[in-house]
Amino acid sequence: MKQPLCSALGRCLMLLPLGSLAGLGGCSVFSPVPLWELAKAGGSLASSALSAAQPSTAVNTVRHPHALPRQVCIEFNRDSQSADLVPALQAELFSRGVPSRVYDVGSVVPDCTHWLRYQARIDWGVPPLGNSYRPFLESATLALSDPQGRLLATSSFQLEGLFSMGRWADSRAKLQPAVQALLGLSDDRFSFFRSGEALP
Repeated sequence: MKQPLCSALGRCLMLLPLGSLAGLGGCSVFSPVPLWELAKAGGSLASSALSAAQPSTAVNTVRHPHALPRQVCIEFNRDSQSADLVPALQAELFSRGVPSRVYDVGSVVPDCTHWLRYQARIDWGVPPLGNSYRPFLESATLALSDPQGRLLATSSFQLEGLFSMGRWADSRAKLQPAVQALLGLSDDRFSFFRSGEALP
């Protein structure tokens, strides 16, 4: 007895994909590993993009002309605590040829020619591809003064990027524009005093 053509074709069409897949590697078809690798690659690209982008710009800079400090004394602010703020500030200063040391409030350091004081605000949020809240440095203001307390320069940073994505950059990258403006190493459009003017 002959089998109907449609039935035979149906069976053939059902068996054809299985026969075709038999020659392929099983992990490339059924395993979730490739999708996981793709997700990890996407996360790496996102992290790289965040790291490469400039996360902040210097704002509200006021700078009186002064020579580049040979060293800086940083006054530790217990009210503006961030785990990496002071190390990031020291690293950025050192990269500009300015070593620094950290002192508690009220310390007397006779040979200190420049004092750096700061205020910072810490906020919390969930980073991209994250699932828990993390603290991040949202804003900071730096002030450089002489031993008599006379202000030499001050500058803050403002987060940049779409949806303020710069918030997830490291603290040093955020502080960089403000440190440059503070030391007079960048042309900041908010600067009120130029290098040719004398101190009052």
